[in-house]
Amino acid sequence: MLKNVAAVLLDGAHPFELGVVCEVFGLDRSDEGLPVYDFAVVSAAGPTLTTHAGFTISTPYGLDRLDEADLIAVPAATMPDTYPPELLDALRRAVDRGTRVLSVCSGVFVLGAAGLLDGRRCAVHWRYAAELAVRHPRTRVDPDVLYVDEDPVITSAGTAAGIDACLHIVRKEHGAEVANAIARRMVVPPHRDGGQAQYVERPLPVTPCDTVGGVLAWMERHLDQALTVEELAARAHMSPRTFARRFQQETGTTPYRWLLRQRVLRAQELLERTDETVEAIASRAGFGNAAAMRHQFMKALGTTPNAFRRTFRVRVVSAPQASGRCA
Repeated sequence: MLKNVAAVLLDGAHPFELGVVCEVFGLDRSDEGLPVYDFAVVSAAGPTLTTHAGFTISTPYGLDRLDEADLIAVPAATMPDTYPPELLDALRRAVDRGTRVLSVCSGVFVLGAAGLLDGRRCAVHWRYAAELAVRHPRTRVDPDVLYVDEDPVITSAGTAAGIDACLHIVRKEHGAEVANAIARRMVVPPHRDGGQAQYVERPLPVTPCDTVGGVLAWMERHLDQALTVEELAARAHMSPRTFARRFQQETGTTPYRWLLRQRVLRAQELLERTDETVEAIASRAGFGNAAAMRHQFMKALGTTPNAFRRTFRVRVVSAPQASGRCA
């Protein structure tokens, strides 16, 4: 049973990611019959640490406090080229004795430096996925998910995804009722639909040549039409085989996959900015019908069109009338 939790900090710690761990595991909610953890903030770099926001954090706890922990959380911090060997040794010893370790955002680089990601799948903020894969080629980086549970190593993506991972741990240890109660106190959903793929910006690729550039622009303007490789090749004045080869070389993908991705992007834009029905948006984006669009949304983003709209819908709020009362 989870009872003892430690958050270990490096210099340049990110306050929000630390705050997530403190909020889930560091508050006394015994008045509601919820678990109370023996919680401590541990320093890996002396009694006083700086944060990337400019203020300092002081704690009396050093790395020896990690020996007592059932769960060690590593929040995001500035990413140096090397990490304190004493911290890496402490994390390896912890995992060897069965302690869980949790990273929030770039804290995953610490776990990688300790060798704890080798052979494991892991999550990280999508902006750091490529760098993590280069630094630690023996791990399988998944840039689309909110968190990955490869017990005893649990990794989460950026910022608020740490909340999802922390609540997941609570759910595993104490059940859904406890996790839901903590989520209500935090005013957050106990479980979010989809993964971080729905938050990733994916602009059109910049191609090194311009052989298919004109066709790409035409395709983007005609996403609602049924397009074939033969038709596209004719527009590029190439044979279908040559066109497919050039397209792959210049965009890194096939015409079919490129069209699917652009149709998903078009649908995302319409879901965010219009009140059109999902069926109408599916037609405008070139999916044909809502069922086909839902299928492709789930494959690409891990969520449904309706769930995406609820999360990202742009609403115009009228300015309130002036009054003498507080809201």
